Amino acid sequence: MTEQQLPVWADPSVSPSRLDAQGVSRRQLLRRAGLFGAAFAAGPLATPAVAHGRRLGGNDPRLAYLVGDHHVHTVYSHDAKYTFSQLAAAGAEYGLDWMVFTEHSNFGHAQYGAPLERREILRARAENPRQLIFQGLEWYIPAAEHGTVFAAPGRHETDLLTRFELAYDGKLLGYTDGAADNANTARNQAHAVKAIKWLAEQRRTGYVDDVLVLANHPLRLGIDSPQEMRDWRDAAPEIMIGMEGAPGAQGAAIPGLRGTNSIRGEYENRPSAQSWPGYPAEAYLTYGGFDWATATVGGLWDAMLSEGRLFSVTTNSDAHRIVFDTWRNGDWPAGQNFDNTGKLPDPVNTGTPQAGSDFWPGQFSRTHVGVTRYGYRAVMSGLRAGRVWLDHGHLIDGLDVRLKRDHDEGRGVTMGGRLRVRKGDRLTLSVTVTSASRPNPQGILPELAHVDVIRGAVRGPAAARDDWRAPDTRVVRTVDVSGRKGTYTLRVPLVAGEESFYVRLRGSDGNRNGAGPLGAGVDPHGPVTHAPGDGDPWADTWFYANPVFVDVTEA
Repeated sequence: MTEQQLPVWADPSVSPSRLDAQGVSRRQLLRRAGLFGAAFAAGPLATPAVAHGRRLGGNDPRLAYLVGDHHVHTVYSHDAKYTFSQLAAAGAEYGLDWMVFTEHSNFGHAQYGAPLERREILRARAENPRQLIFQGLEWYIPAAEHGTVFAAPGRHETDLLTRFELAYDGKLLGYTDGAADNANTARNQAHAVKAIKWLAEQRRTGYVDDVLVLANHPLRLGIDSPQEMRDWRDAAPEIMIGMEGAPGAQGAAIPGLRGTNSIRGEYENRPSAQSWPGYPAEAYLTYGGFDWATATVGGLWDAMLSEGRLFSVTTNSDAHRIVFDTWRNGDWPAGQNFDNTGKLPDPVNTGTPQAGSDFWPGQFSRTHVGVTRYGYRAVMSGLRAGRVWLDHGHLIDGLDVRLKRDHDEGRGVTMGGRLRVRKGDRLTLSVTVTSASRPNPQGILPELAHVDVIRGAVRGPAAARDDWRAPDTRVVRTVDVSGRKGTYTLRVPLVAGEESFYVRLRGSDGNRNGAGPLGAGVDPHGPVTHAPGDGDPWADTWFYANPVFVDVTEA
């Protein structure tokens, strides 16, 4: 099959909205393409590093992208409001293929809520057969922030999560201290590493088919240090695969909604005794809605990528309380509370708007995962392989990224992959964009204004585990795409120099940008902060894509 004869499920010009308009699900398209065959029944996809071995070049498979959200709360979280049915229906309305319900850890949840939640999960799966609905947990990481933990469906998924919650949750254990001068910090940090290794062992032994972890809102409080994030990744990189590049609560700073000090993502904090002291004051804010660790070119995300190791970014709703929604929490029966039931009363519709910061799953934030088949394990394999891009405000319908040597045949490698080249090889980065084809949920037809190519040197393991800078990473090219519609391909020439490197992509609607946190010489027009209380998310939207690595050899 030639590139001009792509099946509809792999064609970047076919947007999810067009598929829905035709009344054909992505699952049906994948089945028609024969991707449920025995060739994929044995297990998860191999990661690109293993698949490519020592050969020069690379040839990743064609991919379909499934849209999802890995951070959603229901009445089984003590501070949320909605039922499984409400959230699953909203996800379906906004085009989600997969979603993860991640209830907060606490004793009421561990003792009572989790078994009840399991029944709700099964019901939601039955009510929404076109959606992949995962059961997960929002883990209070010992000495640190929160994380998403979720498993592939199976008879042990709930048991795994409950055992993990009771044995490794920092809140339940009282392992919250993380200050540098606290006597418990070393123990707590070690327990977080132990927790990730335990999950890896459950996967290795087959107790569960698969399990993944992602760090949530990593710089909201400044308590996830660079060393901790590297320690989690190194404990089991096949389990701890990345972090939220952009948090939920994207509606927090809609003008007039929450007050004059509100910031997108609810990043409204200042350094505390628990915070890592090496972060600058600007690290506690969001930039175009994205966490400082991701938004800063040459910052923490790039510092981790500069080691030559994949660490993915995602975005999600973190749905608790939806902006402008009219539902309130139901009333407690006499004698009941969350600690003795593990579940809030079902919500009641008041008919008048209630307080909230979040959007419905898929309404604003979307994580797109590349797969070669439809299914739970396929989504998890795609996440692990780093075949991920994300957008806000439905900025674009499609993105396909390929990097190859100019004289090679085949498709080349995509996001999360590795291309092996010789020094001096000429390469072409092909970026296929499908513009937004319909108004987003706010009624705006998004328009992409520019695409940035970011390149960083790969230097191996960090000399200092707490280093958050990548001084050799910068924006190397910006392509103005204003006014371009439909599907088009940008071709960017690159040359392999003396050392290995990576490239990644970013783009925006062009409404708000300026010099990045490390200066215009590194990032001349990156995302910027907004004035407190004046952060309309629909007027400042971005996409980000995972990196492609280039391994340079003398041979």
